[in-house]
Amino acid sequence: MRSIPVEELQPGMILARSIINDEMMVILSEGTLLSKAHITRLAFLDIPLVYVKDEYELSEAFQNVSALFDTGSAFVSEYKDVIHEARSIFEEAKSSGKAPVEKSKVVIKDTIAPMAKQSGVMDYLLEVNHLAADVYNHSVRVSILAGVLAKWMHLSQKETQDVILAGFLHDIGKTKFPERLLDKRMETLTEDEREAYEQHTVDGQMILSASPELPEGVKRAALQHHEAMDGSGFPFGISGNDIHLFARMIALADLYDNITTEREGFRKETPFAAIDKITADMYSKLDPGVCVPFLTNLKDSFLGSRVYLSNGLSGTIVHYANDYAARPMIRVMDTELLDLNAFPDVQIVEYNPKD
Repeated sequence: MRSIPVEELQPGMILARSIINDEMMVILSEGTLLSKAHITRLAFLDIPLVYVKDEYELSEAFQNVSALFDTGSAFVSEYKDVIHEARSIFEEAKSSGKAPVEKSKVVIKDTIAPMAKQSGVMDYLLEVNHLAADVYNHSVRVSILAGVLAKWMHLSQKETQDVILAGFLHDIGKTKFPERLLDKRMETLTEDEREAYEQHTVDGQMILSASPELPEGVKRAALQHHEAMDGSGFPFGISGNDIHLFARMIALADLYDNITTEREGFRKETPFAAIDKITADMYSKLDPGVCVPFLTNLKDSFLGSRVYLSNGLSGTIVHYANDYAARPMIRVMDTELLDLNAFPDVQIVEYNPKD
């Protein structure tokens, strides 16, 4: 690891430490493969220097030895492989106007469903969330999250396979997107752009409807994943049980991935920021029947994990109060507990930071 001034950075270098700004928010995460856009943004933010991996850390010998001790490396490798499959499937859908259903099912059965069952999958997803925010990466991550959520909700094997497929194909309508919209977030769209954006849900259902063998829930997830339980969503403003269960599940997975993924012009936030947003929306836009098992199991998966706090302290998550909205208790010293519920201004700015 070595420090290097931002003006000397080159695309292809890999961050060795996360970059945190004066507000104690993570700008770029450790392990990010720097692009020209990343470097331009760092210069714009007046970041003086960063730590990058040196030649030894990037060497084949080091990587091979590290892989023996890194249980997440196999997941990352599988993830990168499945992205190539996803890209091929989406490009075929774009050229033909029809989803390659059989190819998608094979990818789900052979790769994505087993990935969703892996112990530690939520941590592994955080390792890959900086790789790219394009529709291929997002669709694969949402499908994995849908599989995890299905397990936590105790859905049947058939329902689990179907909802994973729904997650994988939920944004298939974006194959008809104008190019200028592909990398934009909804918050930045003009009125005209928003109309074009909202059309992707209708387009998605139309593409999937050309495949009568697809389960109805998969088609409705594509159409309804931006609907809200309180009727404030799109494209039709339907509410409650008129929204298919798969669409309600995909809406939650989609939200979690969007918050915890690095995007151009937007910081990657921690899972705890996602938890706060889900908790705030779970009795309005989101379905509490989906949110409760997600929050309960997600919080349990964080016990024992290290975190870095906005007050400069670091510690280990040791307990949650019996409340879905509760924030964790952090052991910051051998004998001292910090209850974040009593200190609402203290935020978790990095999860599992590595020295």
